[in-house]
Amino acid sequence: MQETDFLKGNQRVLNDIKKFEIFEPFQDDELHHLMSMSKIRKYGAGEIIFEQGSSDTWLYFLVYGKVRLMKDNRPVAQLQRRGDVFGEMGAIECAPRSAAAVAFGETVCLATDIYYIEQLTGTDKLAFGYVIYRVFSGVLADRLRRTTDELLELRGRSIKIW
Repeated sequence: MQETDFLKGNQRVLNDIKKFEIFEPFQDDELHHLMSMSKIRKYGAGEIIFEQGSSDTWLYFLVYGKVRLMKDNRPVAQLQRRGDVFGEMGAIECAPRSAAAVAFGETVCLATDIYYIEQLTGTDKLAFGYVIYRVFSGVLADRLRRTTDELLELRGRSIKIW
């Protein structure tokens, strides 16, 4: 993995991430806060971004490439859209990661250490926390909706158990 320093004050990166649909609810000052907690990480094909069972407070936004999420060495999902979020459950719950993330080809992510949200104070903490958790809730609602659709589709099929 190659990694930048924290991106505080990096206007070029800020302008790029403003284009991600997921960051539409953020104001410029909130994006500046996000940059101060973030690094750009570049991974090679097959490189592990994080392991199942590991613990940390990093959240990832896909800049380009593909990420395969693996649970018990079985593929669960593949992310490939700019701005796709992953790693949020471990970051939110401060619990061991329930799946691994692996770069599928050359992949670049914006990695954000949400531990720093706790370091903010006053209205900054409230405003930024509100926006980022609103983003999380949208991501999780979308995933739950897709999982429900898949479950309903599977219930309509006869499943043989060997």
